[in-house]
Amino acid sequence: MKALISVYDKTGVVEFARGLVGLGYELVSTGGTYSELAKAKLSVQQVSDLTGFPEIMGGRVKTLHPKIHGGILARRENVGDRAELTKHGIDTIDLVAGNLYPFRETVRKAGVTLEDALENIDIGGPSFIRAAAKNFPHVVVVVEPADYSSVVERLRAGSLSMNDRQRLARKAFQHVALYDTAIAHYLSSAETSVFPQELTFGLEKLYETRYGENPHQKGALYAPVTGAWGMTAARQLQGQEMSFNNWVDASAAWAAVQEFKEPAVAVIKHTNPCGLAIHQDIAEAYRRAYQGDPVSAYGGIVSFNRTVTEEAAKALSPIFYEVVIAPDFQAEALAVLKRKRNLRVLAVPDVQRLPGTRLDVRQVVGGLLVQTPDELEENPAAWKVVTERHPTPQQLEDMAFAWKVCKHVKSNAIVIARDNRLLGMGAGQPNRVTSVRLAAQAAGEHAQGAVLASDAMFPFADNVEAAAAAGVSAVVQPGGSIRDEEVIAAADKLGLAMVFTGVRHFRH
Repeated sequence: MKALISVYDKTGVVEFARGLVGLGYELVSTGGTYSELAKAKLSVQQVSDLTGFPEIMGGRVKTLHPKIHGGILARRENVGDRAELTKHGIDTIDLVAGNLYPFRETVRKAGVTLEDALENIDIGGPSFIRAAAKNFPHVVVVVEPADYSSVVERLRAGSLSMNDRQRLARKAFQHVALYDTAIAHYLSSAETSVFPQELTFGLEKLYETRYGENPHQKGALYAPVTGAWGMTAARQLQGQEMSFNNWVDASAAWAAVQEFKEPAVAVIKHTNPCGLAIHQDIAEAYRRAYQGDPVSAYGGIVSFNRTVTEEAAKALSPIFYEVVIAPDFQAEALAVLKRKRNLRVLAVPDVQRLPGTRLDVRQVVGGLLVQTPDELEENPAAWKVVTERHPTPQQLEDMAFAWKVCKHVKSNAIVIARDNRLLGMGAGQPNRVTSVRLAAQAAGEHAQGAVLASDAMFPFADNVEAAAAAGVSAVVQPGGSIRDEEVIAAADKLGLAMVFTGVRHFRH
């Protein structure tokens, strides 16, 4: 019996090879793996000695040879295959262990060149791994070091079943598929279409959650093979294990504060911001965000786009929150937060996405919808004033803030804001006027003189009437309704300022 071992990640490979030798396998290997095994005093044959052909082109061609692939692919029960093995002096290879050049690790490095990237694309490895996986009824294929000990144990016990072999083959094909996906994504910068005809998403499991959205469901968190960023790059510094719903809400909270260049804090409940504010003092930004809806804040998630200070940590400590997220935390802040042992604390670094990852993917029954993300630089100074009354500079500033917040509220989305803080919002309603009324109810008396933002056009004048009744003084909306003239006329009659952005921000 022969075993071909050629791995980049050499974790546990010596112990694995030693176990195979004990089972009667002859070892064949290449380059660095050969050196590692020989250094461990194991009897191992170089691939070039087996094939009778040297490694060439700086090691680019090693295992691409009939004596390797014939030995792997031969069907043991096929008379013709066995005859050809004999005719050409080819021995069967019964076990293959391989993993691939560090392409993903290479392209994540700052300043990596195209030449470096191409040199780290493995060719021989995927070829012999795929060959072994194709012939898994006769050849054992192992790509994960974590499987080494169990494979040896099962071979020793004579219990490596056909199901075990098939499971290992599936892992092998998936290993190569993820590798190819990472390469395709890296090369996508030359793609002329945003949506190519064929598109793959490669994901690696980080861990399984205790359950999914509900206790009877299962869940897991995956990171893209192109590199973790956002939530998948987060480090949990303390607290209970993150749940499936925690991750969903945490993602919404993180995205909301990324909208602002200024220091910002968001309080999120069920993916909607119930409080959001910007202020140069991050602790004051938190206090203003919390005041947006103290009732809904209970059990929510707080997200910062700046380092959490000791003052900010003390400000949020009296309230029960599930998760606190920030780029970083002062040591003094962590000391304060550690008093709440169950509070989950996440540090989310600013990690740049690689090419091919700037897509928004949503699942539908039977498939996926893919779109470019809702990322658009807007200039409030270019918005169109459509009413007789023009907004004041302060109102325009409040509109710009409210408009950014509106992007992160579920449609039909209404936001009431003033002085760079969210006062009330209405989300996810089947009609827009109900969202207006809910936002006004949440804002209460604070709606007097505030501005209102709507993520999409007002279809009827009743939305403006409800806003005015709440005390709103100015409105920002996309415009584009067939009843725009009626809506504008209502605003003029009620003395409101209104601007059209010409852009919609639905968030279904």
